[in-house]
Amino acid sequence: MRKLFGTDGIRAIAGEAPLDKRTIYAVGLALASKLAETSKHVRVVMGMDTRESGPWIAATLAAGLRDGGADVSSAGVITTPAIAFLARKHHFSAGVVISASHNPWRDNGIKIFAGDGYKLPDAVELAIEQEITRVLATNPTIPTDAPLPETKETYRLEYIRFLLEAVPGISLDNRSVIIDCANGAASSVAPQLFESLHGTVEVTHASPNGRNINEHCGALHPEIVAAQVKVSDASLGFTFDGDADRAMFSDEYGNVVNGDAVLLACARDLQARGQLNDNLVVATTMSNMGLEAAFARSGIRMLRAPVGDKYVLEEMRSSGASLGGEQSGHILFPAKATTGDGLLTALLVLDVIHRSGKTLHQLISDLTNYPQIILNVKVREKLPLDSFPTIVAAIAEAEADLVTTGRVVIRYSGTEALARVMIEAETQEVMQHHADAIANAIRTELGV
Repeated sequence: MRKLFGTDGIRAIAGEAPLDKRTIYAVGLALASKLAETSKHVRVVMGMDTRESGPWIAATLAAGLRDGGADVSSAGVITTPAIAFLARKHHFSAGVVISASHNPWRDNGIKIFAGDGYKLPDAVELAIEQEITRVLATNPTIPTDAPLPETKETYRLEYIRFLLEAVPGISLDNRSVIIDCANGAASSVAPQLFESLHGTVEVTHASPNGRNINEHCGALHPEIVAAQVKVSDASLGFTFDGDADRAMFSDEYGNVVNGDAVLLACARDLQARGQLNDNLVVATTMSNMGLEAAFARSGIRMLRAPVGDKYVLEEMRSSGASLGGEQSGHILFPAKATTGDGLLTALLVLDVIHRSGKTLHQLISDLTNYPQIILNVKVREKLPLDSFPTIVAAIAEAEADLVTTGRVVIRYSGTEALARVMIEAETQEVMQHHADAIANAIRTELGV
């Protein structure tokens, strides 16, 4: 079992284990060591989001990588998928991102991509963990004045060029759009990207100060950009998370449009063009039953993978699917990129609108969701839920009641100390009853 790596890298409160300087330096040494097993000349490209802890974490990690024999290049503040793109394009041994994605500013993390631009398999992360443990046992001396690698500004321009070339002929068609950058990494890319698309662009939450990333903005709060779209009578709204690997949307009426709806619009477009392999889409256990029903009406089959875009991608590569993603806005287009990319997703949704002549609302108007709720319960530790009879009983009662009319998904977050309770049912009352019962049982046994 991996202990440091969650579903999206290492993540914790900055300055506390495992994001203390000693462990971060050990991560750099360990990663350089593992990369040297398959590469004579280890080269790593690094980027970060806008958190105030980013620079010292990047400097400490870079010191470990350099002391382990690696050369380190920096793209500075840039999106996570940009690092995946750069690692692949320039044949780096690995790409590393200092980011905690959608988490609050006090958190940070370390995400690692292989040289091919894909996230590391669990087995490789486990091997790196074992090397980190070995390195820590040697009590390494941590440099006190490690410098940040110099930022290569051309990397950002290369990434913007890649996005534009990935969607030929992309245009806003003189529409007005509102873009919420979450005061995160998208702030360094999105304004320049969208300014050339022949429309009116209003960029919001693009003034990061190190502590306002994801704060009442971004993909965690899509209702913010939706309200702005309605007030401004705009055509569309996009909103990204802190590292811009996912996107949420607003239609022209100010309705929030999540990843499920984006999958539907994009799947039908790919199907119409003969590019939806085997009429198959990979979603996750969190995707609404309404999406499955809408797919079925279009002759599209849906597979469910575990939550986490890396697991969606693994299922896609296994099944040959050409589209997959999560309700939270991670959308995967393997013909275009190796990982979820919020900016690319926004451009591709714009392209569907551009070519179809329809609005986003019209493209997804027949999607009717089952009532669904997701409750997040803070837990002091992630113990097996089936070891608590009261939790087991609450889950069993819900599953028995919803066996043919809903779904029950209970899981721990892979990136935070949370238990997530997801219930779908035919009525709000039944849904709320079972969600509250399970959440209260977890809170009683494991709550903070």
